[in-house]
Amino acid sequence: MRTSKISSWNSGYHAWILAFAMTLLILIALSKSWFYDHASATASEDLQYFSVIVPSKGRDYPPVLAYWICGTNGDGKRMLRLLKAIYHPRNQYLLQLDAESSDYERAELVVSVQSESLFQAFGNVNVVGKGYAINEMGSSALAAILNAAALLLKLSADWDWFINLSVSDYPLVSQDDLLHAFTSLPRDLNFINYTNDTAKNEIHKINQIVVDPSLHLQKSSHLYYAVETRTTPDAFKIFGGSPWLILSRAFMEYCVQGWDNLPRKLLMYFSNTASPLESYFHSVLCNSPEFQNTTVSNDLRYNILETTTDGESPYDKMLNGGAAFARPFKEDAAALNMIDENVLNREPNGLVPGKWCLDQGQNKSSEASKPPGEDLCSTWGNINDVKPGSYGIKLAFLLSKIASEEKLTTSQCLQATKMGSS
Repeated sequence: MRTSKISSWNSGYHAWILAFAMTLLILIALSKSWFYDHASATASEDLQYFSVIVPSKGRDYPPVLAYWICGTNGDGKRMLRLLKAIYHPRNQYLLQLDAESSDYERAELVVSVQSESLFQAFGNVNVVGKGYAINEMGSSALAAILNAAALLLKLSADWDWFINLSVSDYPLVSQDDLLHAFTSLPRDLNFINYTNDTAKNEIHKINQIVVDPSLHLQKSSHLYYAVETRTTPDAFKIFGGSPWLILSRAFMEYCVQGWDNLPRKLLMYFSNTASPLESYFHSVLCNSPEFQNTTVSNDLRYNILETTTDGESPYDKMLNGGAAFARPFKEDAAALNMIDENVLNREPNGLVPGKWCLDQGQNKSSEASKPPGEDLCSTWGNINDVKPGSYGIKLAFLLSKIASEEKLTTSQCLQATKMGSS
């Protein structure tokens, strides 16, 4: 009887120790990676023997891209898949789950990132440790993207372009392709799609006063629309377009640090409009003499919902559209596996092959069966050297052509019709 009690006590004691150890692991993952009120996934004490590898910078080297990937409850796995599909050690990555996600899911994402020694070695993947309420249609979404840009500016002084993605986005080119295509471009260009839609409903949307409670509530809330409207401003012009952006570092510093009053003035105005992400950056660019000639009216996104059938398959039309990303995909979309296999040459749970990883893609059967926690890449090559494929060469030609045409034509801001004009 005594032996049975001791055995039972030992079993309970071991279970308690295991539970305590798991809780401690999650707490360490969060506390050791806190970036002010944000969790950085590069500060685990278990991996301190790594010295972070920094990419070389300059005109003779590829640029550095700063990605912000935002998701909500249940999006952790999709976020990790997207991260691996766009990962390159030159770039910076900031992952964020909003307030609809649980603390456990956010901690689980941190642990997943910290478990990859590759991410620790390059120190370029970070996770926002606190969830904020975000309404995609409200000013809370604009606050979130500005906060993400501020964090990336704080984390790294080396990146050249800021790119916002959601978990429903997916790349149509490898990072070697994209970095190659951007290498020869002036690094002050801003890729942002403008619209010429001046319909009355668009003008009404801008003039209607809207309140986004998600700015002051812990959970996302619906927008409140006031009955009253305001007149179209005459101190600045309003421009609009797509909320998906590729913006230069210089412009993001201008918006975040605000040494001029224009970004703050427009921020105050757009805090009471619906869908401010479709107008704020567009309007700041076109109202600023310093940046209005740096715009390229192309966000390099392909919208699969706008695909028309004209004899070419939707999949082929997407790949031939000259875009770097496509959206919005469902989690189980068959096209994602097709892109992995045919375009990215990426195995399940693997990374996209490139010159920076010498063993990636050499033994695909073993990569597909790698258990979680095993190194994604064990032998590193030159992270400053990229090897483009046919898609990258095609994209580089397209972007160079666009950039050359921009120099020969008037500013895209002059070509785009401001909202409220007739």
